[in-house]
Amino acid sequence: MSFDTWIAFALFAFVSSATPGPNNTMLLASGVNFGWVRTIPHMLGVSLGFSAMVLVIGLGLGEVFERVPMLYTVLRYAGGAYMLYLAWKILNSGPVGNAEQAGRPMSFIAAAAFQWVNPKAWVMALGAITTFLPVDHSLWQLVLLCVVMCIINLPSSGSWAVFGSAMRRFLQEPRFLRIFNAVAALALVLSLYPLLRT
Repeated sequence: MSFDTWIAFALFAFVSSATPGPNNTMLLASGVNFGWVRTIPHMLGVSLGFSAMVLVIGLGLGEVFERVPMLYTVLRYAGGAYMLYLAWKILNSGPVGNAEQAGRPMSFIAAAAFQWVNPKAWVMALGAITTFLPVDHSLWQLVLLCVVMCIINLPSSGSWAVFGSAMRRFLQEPRFLRIFNAVAALALVLSLYPLLRT
């Protein structure tokens, strides 16, 4: 890969990581409901889980899905159902600071596993591999691509949790928090539009 290709990939990684999607919507909601510090495992799960997913797909799993398209279809709809469940949980989160009603933030393992049913993550992973890696890429090129993706993804998506945490003091009023959670849940549901369109 040339230097120009790496620059183009870094730009792709930043834009795809920072723009709205299921991960960022959930990180924003988690920052509001649980604070930045308690959301750190969720943030790490997103970045490391997604990078691991890119690595596994790059090692050949992508070809399995090309040969058995039904697997991808099952995964997409399972992911859609899980995202609806997560939207319901966000909608019903309790008051800021009330741990009993608010529940628990997403764990590292759950956030990492979520990448496998996240439609945007699949588009990003397949796009990164097919667009920026040569067909005869080496293992070190794939690993380096995953490392660069992780380094860019963590602060890009993590900034949503930081922003959500900063909003906590403005959402102490339960009525405003309910409105925020409803909007965040709706945004998560709307992120399913590309899945339903195909």
